Amino acid sequence: MEELHKRDITYLRGIDRKKAETLKNEINIYTFEDLLYYFPYKYLDRSRIYAVSEINGDLPYIQLKGRILSFDILGEGHTRRLIGRFTDGTGVIDLVWFKGIVYTRNKYVLGKEYIVFGKPSEFGQSYNIVHPEIDPGENAHQVAAGLMPFYNTTEKMKKSFLNSRAIQNFQYMLLNILEWKVNEILPAALLARTQLVSLSEAMRNIHFPESPKALQAARLRLKFDELFFIQLHILLSAGTRKQKSKGMLCPVVGSLFHTFYKEHLPFALTDAQKRVIKEIRADMGSGKQMNRLLQGDVGSGKTLVALFSMLIAIDNGYQTCMMAPTEILARQHYSTVANFLGDMSDVRIALLVGSTSKRERNQILPAVASGDIDILIGTHALIENSVVFSSLGLAIIDEQHRFGVEQRAQLWKKNDIPPHVLVMTATPIPRTLAMTLYGDLDVSVIDQLPPGRKPVKTIHRYDTGKARLYEFLRKEISAGRQVYVVYPLIEESEKLDYKYLEEGYALFREIFPEYTVCMVHGRMKAAEKEAEMKKFVSGEAHILMATTVIEVGVNVPNASVMVIESAERFGLSQLHQLRGRVGRGAEQSYCILVSSYKLSADTRRRLEIMVSTNNGFEIAEADLRMRGHGDLDGTRQSGIGLNLKIADLASDGQILQYARDMAASILADDENLERDENKMLRERINVLFSRKTNWGIIS
Repeated sequence: MEELHKRDITYLRGIDRKKAETLKNEINIYTFEDLLYYFPYKYLDRSRIYAVSEINGDLPYIQLKGRILSFDILGEGHTRRLIGRFTDGTGVIDLVWFKGIVYTRNKYVLGKEYIVFGKPSEFGQSYNIVHPEIDPGENAHQVAAGLMPFYNTTEKMKKSFLNSRAIQNFQYMLLNILEWKVNEILPAALLARTQLVSLSEAMRNIHFPESPKALQAARLRLKFDELFFIQLHILLSAGTRKQKSKGMLCPVVGSLFHTFYKEHLPFALTDAQKRVIKEIRADMGSGKQMNRLLQGDVGSGKTLVALFSMLIAIDNGYQTCMMAPTEILARQHYSTVANFLGDMSDVRIALLVGSTSKRERNQILPAVASGDIDILIGTHALIENSVVFSSLGLAIIDEQHRFGVEQRAQLWKKNDIPPHVLVMTATPIPRTLAMTLYGDLDVSVIDQLPPGRKPVKTIHRYDTGKARLYEFLRKEISAGRQVYVVYPLIEESEKLDYKYLEEGYALFREIFPEYTVCMVHGRMKAAEKEAEMKKFVSGEAHILMATTVIEVGVNVPNASVMVIESAERFGLSQLHQLRGRVGRGAEQSYCILVSSYKLSADTRRRLEIMVSTNNGFEIAEADLRMRGHGDLDGTRQSGIGLNLKIADLASDGQILQYARDMAASILADDENLERDENKMLRERINVLFSRKTNWGIIS
């Protein structure tokens, strides 16, 4: 296999420079290995030959064996077509071509036996097959012998004559050149232990399956390979980091920590918060650099845990920073932390965001450089070169999937010894995704809500029942509560969405003339947005109409109702994030999902899941099953980049766990893969991951 990743695809007969360019641009095929690992997305059973007399409108694809009796060219202009009359002795069917008419007419010989494959269409009282695949009868053993692979192709590929059949032919040609043998990439001991088929057998049967059973075995082997090497790479990177990355030693739990715990704690910590603080204390006191992911649902008390972590660093003489993806969220963290600290003047805290004035910057930056500021909270403004820390001991990154890995790496470089890193997310990450995206991080989970919090009641309503909804909102507002009303924002139809929001705003002002209604959306200037938000946060406004800009970062304990308009247009994770904006006070809160009556089965299921559970992890697992890993936030920015070719994190959790266990057991015996029997694993990792910068060691 070693050389296949170096062998340019143009060395394969039939692939000229133009075709190679299309394969590279459209489906990232550069080499022989890329082609070999371009797997079919489905298979059709071609073991059966149908009779023309059997054809009916219910058959998806059929295969016929017979002869072309005659050709006719009919029609003019765009209706011009070639008709071939085809028979197998039981009846006659038309084969129709709208393109390549002259080429097709000259290619096929009347009276010669052919295998015809395609989808029959009903046309008046008869059937025809448009643009069928045709092979000489003597090739039946190759094309009509069982399961036929189908490869994903694009319009540009089809224009370059690179359809699924062409890809299949190239695979056949390549495997023939290789004499149907592919160099093994797993050590013999591991193959024996897993009892997987050889790589040669897997490649043969993934592209040209001998039987459904052989295909199943091939898929299992290739899924294992893909997940095994990702996990091996992650665990190897994590091991290297732990061996090499010294951390700031924070052995002391000092006076600031104890003062805050005894005198300023706003409410008792949950057992989950206590457990996580212990894990962080152990990391920071170990002398090794901490790289920890803190998962916790919206409102579970992550900011309080983050503050305890900061106080540990400050007690040991280090500075800390917290980076948030938006100015609103950064300001909120700043005010939350400042309120928690109260009159603890020993802890000096500052805020640095894009809109911080030059005068304020001129005061903040020298104070950070001299060590006079203990906690710096901000947006990506923190990673600018002008921000120099005296001694940064802990960097906390909130909602980190919103930052690119390169941005996070900038924080890492703020010290000679990298700071401890705590990554926080309120987006619950399914176990399989966490193991793959953040497999080199230690994971802590806050799975309890603070005392006094009541779970949000979620209700689904159709938009035909708005009168009852308005009545309910009036009752809540008159009891002193506030209401969010969220409209979807889909970039392709931004103007239309903006129009709906404007109309909704006008309607709510008309229906609730006695209350103040404010509005926030992405087109507003930052200052306007801030002013409108302030009205709501201060309680001056009773109803906030918004697009999803409020998804992350608004904390208004008095807001008890979240109305989500056109809820069918949101994904599960987004609905769950929005719901987390309410339920922050002691009062009962509500999330009302408003949708049209016409819903697809998938959408209906999504809304049912939201109504039935408040558990973010259950929702994340369901989201992964319904949407697949490719759509979930953060996967494109991970250190690995989850461009999986055959494995599926939604359905292959068991294979993933097994692959991780195998990788861990190999590294337990040979932590740097230096033994002879493991050298092929090290070489394979170099081939697979050499194209990517290894951001994995940076979190």
